[in-house]
Amino acid sequence: MTNPTGEAQDGILRPDFDRRIMLEFRGSVVTSDAGLLAYRELDDALGLSSTAGNLLSDARTGKNGRHALVGMFRQSVFGGLAGYEDVNDALRLRLDPAMRWIIGGKAAKGSGASPSQMGRFETNWLAKPENLATLTDLSGHWIDQVAKRRSCKRVVLDMDSSVSPTHGDQEKSVWNGHFGCTCYHPLFVFNQFGDMERCALRPGNVHSADGWEDVLKPIIARYRGTVETIAFRGDAAFAQPNMYEFLEAEGIEYAIRLPANQTLQAEITHLLKRPVGRPPHHVQRLYQSFRYKAASWSHPRRVVAKVEWHLGELFRRVGFIVTNLSCSSKNTVRFYNKRGTAEQWIKEGKGAIK
Repeated sequence: MTNPTGEAQDGILRPDFDRRIMLEFRGSVVTSDAGLLAYRELDDALGLSSTAGNLLSDARTGKNGRHALVGMFRQSVFGGLAGYEDVNDALRLRLDPAMRWIIGGKAAKGSGASPSQMGRFETNWLAKPENLATLTDLSGHWIDQVAKRRSCKRVVLDMDSSVSPTHGDQEKSVWNGHFGCTCYHPLFVFNQFGDMERCALRPGNVHSADGWEDVLKPIIARYRGTVETIAFRGDAAFAQPNMYEFLEAEGIEYAIRLPANQTLQAEITHLLKRPVGRPPHHVQRLYQSFRYKAASWSHPRRVVAKVEWHLGELFRRVGFIVTNLSCSSKNTVRFYNKRGTAEQWIKEGKGAIK
């Protein structure tokens, strides 16, 4: 008879990180989160939780700390990974057989941290100034751990802001007229692999690019000397002279959307006339590259214009990108458009920092 586990040999399945765990079909001890064991395997292979445990400071005093700091960190992270966003969920998770083995240590044969212990861990211990600074840099340390196993000569950074609606009278929660809600306005940076390089939680009423230096510059410093090229993409909120000057001084390639104005449109007047003939069923795209200097710029820069004519639409769609890339106008636009995937990564990133 074919082995129901699909393995070539009969026997009990065991994860590599802890050979004491046995995966069997038994109804007496049931967990709905056994899939987390695979993530714990990856965590153990890359040393992510152990890295965090070594960097975080344990604020507890005395000798009666029941749970190790790295274990509580795992319980918090893996609980969020499984969709348990509230520390009250620890009341059940602390007894869950899969979660106990994931936490490790004394929890493997006993139980995990209680809701009150997890509450103190997340709102007291992790909120210490030294730990807040560590958490800000932690994603970078994790990415560096993964980079040791993944050859990468070029890094592309996508920066964007998003809305995080709030409820109640939370600190720095402010009404934002653009989003139409009371919220925070966090800033994110992702790389081309979808890894969140760094983020910052900001008041709800700040500009989209507010504080970009504190978020972007540490990332650039971390990659300096480790990769051959760094590229940056951003929307029109980051179309600022100080941004261009910083990127150019660091030798970083960039493509940033530029708000339209009459001077820019005057450069492409011939592209703004509807093409002659019957409109095709596909989208017509026209490109042009030219040099442009705004009043606030220290020198002229390359601008790429894209004009799209869509079937059934009366008006054209026009976009401008300021860049220091040397590739063709079409490829420059393609490079910029790939930043659209950052929107999905932002949604995932917001879930990760709740």
